[in-house]
Amino acid sequence: MSTSNSCKAGASKSNNDDVSEVNNKLYNMSLNDNINVVVSICANCGKEGNVLSVCANCGKEGEEIKNLCNKCKVTTYCNAVCKKVHKKKHKKDCEEHVRRAAEKHNEELKRAAELHDIELFKQPPPVEDCPICFLRIPTLHTGSRYQSCCGKTICSGCIHAPLYDHQGNEVDNKKCPFCRTPHPKTDEEIMEREKKRVEAGDPIAIYNQGNHYQDGTYGYPQDLTKALEYWHRAGELGYAEAYSCIGYAYQHGEGVEVDKKKARHYYELSAMGGNEVARNNLGFMEIEAGNFDRGLKHWIISVRGGYINSLSNVKVLYSKGHASKDDYTKALQLYQVYLGDIKSVQRDKAAVADDEDCRYY
Repeated sequence: MSTSNSCKAGASKSNNDDVSEVNNKLYNMSLNDNINVVVSICANCGKEGNVLSVCANCGKEGEEIKNLCNKCKVTTYCNAVCKKVHKKKHKKDCEEHVRRAAEKHNEELKRAAELHDIELFKQPPPVEDCPICFLRIPTLHTGSRYQSCCGKTICSGCIHAPLYDHQGNEVDNKKCPFCRTPHPKTDEEIMEREKKRVEAGDPIAIYNQGNHYQDGTYGYPQDLTKALEYWHRAGELGYAEAYSCIGYAYQHGEGVEVDKKKARHYYELSAMGGNEVARNNLGFMEIEAGNFDRGLKHWIISVRGGYINSLSNVKVLYSKGHASKDDYTKALQLYQVYLGDIKSVQRDKAAVADDEDCRYY
């Protein structure tokens, strides 16, 4: 790299310090930004002019100097002849360029990993409360039900509770407790409503379509490729459980080749979106890799989200000496807080009346 001074106006005083500062900056550019440059600098004000590439061998400068060193991808030459002539002289600088590039790359990878972990291990967004009783929706899937008529997810207590008219009289409760639409009577009616929700861009309805293709239910052919397509759509629209299904498919080779790296990727997307099952699975993957601290972190977050299997996993870690008593105590306390958030008399009544369909913890 070289510099040239030019000025169309007379300089009243020296600006060597400013010029030196610019030169230093350009030197760093040559090492870190993969360019060899020549720059014109005003000796009066220090303003930078045109920046051109320069041949490291003959000193020729211009925009056409684009023949790079094959190894360091930094130093420029006019042509292959200049590159060959300059090879021995360039060797030491080339090794320094390569070393700095590798060092910078490693720093960038380390920083990216740190930022990723910050996102991965932070508390996920809260699940939307039941739109009727305004209590936290239980994590257990039988603790709530999706309504294809209005697209709302309603807790088991409100699904089971009787409906009343404006005068306080109990009415037929075979209606959606939110929009009061009568429940569908046939599978065809269920699918018709769901398709309308899909057309409206409802991610849960889209996810359900994927499930129908996975299982071959409601008249759909079993098609795992189609199931993955719908799950991808639902995940992109923000439904975290869909990414968990994709992760499971890659982990176990269902409809795709087994790919543990992709499985981890989709489990992470799901976990960051608030899915406790995916978070629990990530915990197992970390434990299998011998990363007990990371596995414990995942399970503690999953317990806070109400997934009782993760609480059992923390207990096993504690019993084998891979988690402390304080870790297990914290997990127990977090699960008690979760139960306090979801418990209600109405949900208890529903669970007693229909244990299998309305159990919520």
